[in-house]
Amino acid sequence: MREPPAGVAEAVVLDVVRGSWQPRADAIAHLPVGFGAHHWAVSVDGTPTLFVTLDALGKRHDLRSLRSTYGATSALARAGLDFVHASLEPWAVPLGGGALSSTPWLEGVRPSSLDLAATAEALHRLHTTPPPSGLRQWRPLVGPGLADDLADRVRPAWRTGPFGELARAAIADRLSAVTGWVAAYHALAAEARARTWVPTHGEPGLHNQLVTPTGLRLVDWESLMLAPAERDLLTLGTGDPAMLEMFDLEWRLVEVSQYATWFEATHTGTADDEVALQGLLDELGA
Repeated sequence: MREPPAGVAEAVVLDVVRGSWQPRADAIAHLPVGFGAHHWAVSVDGTPTLFVTLDALGKRHDLRSLRSTYGATSALARAGLDFVHASLEPWAVPLGGGALSSTPWLEGVRPSSLDLAATAEALHRLHTTPPPSGLRQWRPLVGPGLADDLADRVRPAWRTGPFGELARAAIADRLSAVTGWVAAYHALAAEARARTWVPTHGEPGLHNQLVTPTGLRLVDWESLMLAPAERDLLTLGTGDPAMLEMFDLEWRLVEVSQYATWFEATHTGTADDEVALQGLLDELGA
């Protein structure tokens, strides 16, 4: 996220880090990276040591599932998957309605373009590794009534901030498309039950890759699930076309649903709001 979280002081985050992972931590800086979670660099004696994340708890995770997911990620790393950049124990610590987690600071750069061979190799190794215990199983992430729900919600005006009415109108204009996407998604989800399921990262694209002196690393494993391999292979454009279509629809519908909630609520036009609005318009094809 571009702005620090409201109501969560950096000093409080640093205190939790000291008590949970690094008692010598002496500096913290919010990092305007990613979208959906907040991140900080934590240093010791001027050297970045930890990458700390505050995840929201709610539809995607409760505290138990987040801890289980990060524990399963660590198990994958211990099984020999050296590209897995796993969290540290304790896996997740409650903070301000969310959960704080930590990974070792990783020196690397985000690649400017996708290394298809390296990404395919990493995903093949992941998909052929026995699932660790505690791994969540994929299920449809939006319900069959999403379009009807949105139709009800966009009837009144969204005088919630500078982008409320623009977001509401964009969704209202595309309700028929959303109806078709939801129907197709759930038909394909029924087919997915007959497929072989494997450990999947969920979002292995450029935004979750770092190239380090020792090779490619995949980060941000909170989306780890047992699922059809196409959940990851969508990044490469390979795999069963039906499953690729399903996960493409899933991404779009989840984004539309989350952005609708965002702009139906009070907002002020921050940099994060601007990114969210563009994301909504892109997913709607508006």
